[in-house]
Amino acid sequence: MTLKQFSSKPETIPIVTSGYLADLGEARGKQELFTKQSPQKLKVLREHALIESAVSSTRIEGVTVDQARVRTIVLGKSHLQDRDEEEVRGYRDALKLIHELDAKLLVSEDIIRRLHKLAKGDIWDAGKYKEKDTDIIEKYPDGTSRVRFKTVSPTETPVYIAHLIDLWNQCIKERWMHPLIATAAFNLDFLCIHPFRDGNGRVSRLLLLLQCYHFGYEAGRYISFERIIEQSKDRYYETLEQSSQGWHEGKHNPWPYINYVLFTIKTAYREFEERIGQLRSPKGAKTELIKWAIQSFSSEFSLSELERACPSVSRDMIRRVLRELQGLKEVECLGRGPGALWRKRGNTLKRG
Repeated sequence: MTLKQFSSKPETIPIVTSGYLADLGEARGKQELFTKQSPQKLKVLREHALIESAVSSTRIEGVTVDQARVRTIVLGKSHLQDRDEEEVRGYRDALKLIHELDAKLLVSEDIIRRLHKLAKGDIWDAGKYKEKDTDIIEKYPDGTSRVRFKTVSPTETPVYIAHLIDLWNQCIKERWMHPLIATAAFNLDFLCIHPFRDGNGRVSRLLLLLQCYHFGYEAGRYISFERIIEQSKDRYYETLEQSSQGWHEGKHNPWPYINYVLFTIKTAYREFEERIGQLRSPKGAKTELIKWAIQSFSSEFSLSELERACPSVSRDMIRRVLRELQGLKEVECLGRGPGALWRKRGNTLKRG
């Protein structure tokens, strides 16, 4: 309904949206400069982003795994212990497919089903459209609930998805709007259709990454979109609800959600530029990732919170870096034991 809305009449782009597009155009222009600096630095960032993306995207939907096993699940080939681990590795497999084929992997019904099948693993309906209504229900602590959004019915889902893909191809061919606005509009429509029983959010994030690659926006290779969305998930759900009201009638306001998607991509580019500048050498790249994570905390933090922020780094290495920073009086421990809190001393951590 969003792409259909855009196809029928010219849209006046909000000032905020224009600002995001200008910033993203500038960031894309500098992208090649950063990606040619150091292949080894970029390799560290790619590995870190792969782990963050697989863990964050599934965690948004309630799938969690033991933090100590994250690297083994995402980067290894060992036997998996439970269904949650299968879903995290499945999301990794979907990411690898996108990273390897990117522009060659066109948006189609087959690709949407394939990404869902990978992300959901061996569950019985992986890659299959829903068979029953799956309305978006919000549950409250007192046990009550409400329908936040009524999704497309199972019988109409295949027709809606086929129409969405046709509109997408027509939109790109005829250039109705900036490709990033089209990407965000597609994302909103996909989530409102809600074609699968479960895992729609995961597939929407995979499609966002893929479509960004199609238009040359590569920050998602090095900075996890999924982690940024997880960190701002209240805003994600709020803008999604705002923009879905009146969607079935084509009377909705898509701009809150579109601007949220552009904010996510812009945040990824800002972090990419900052991180690539801070990784002094490939050898010390993971130490710099730990320092980056510590600097991002606004108050005290625990070892487990730091592990969660650095899923590509082992617990032993995190502890070693904390001890080194403690010796340099850049951080201090406020207690004893694995649950003790830490805090920064001063405003910044030394880089190098």
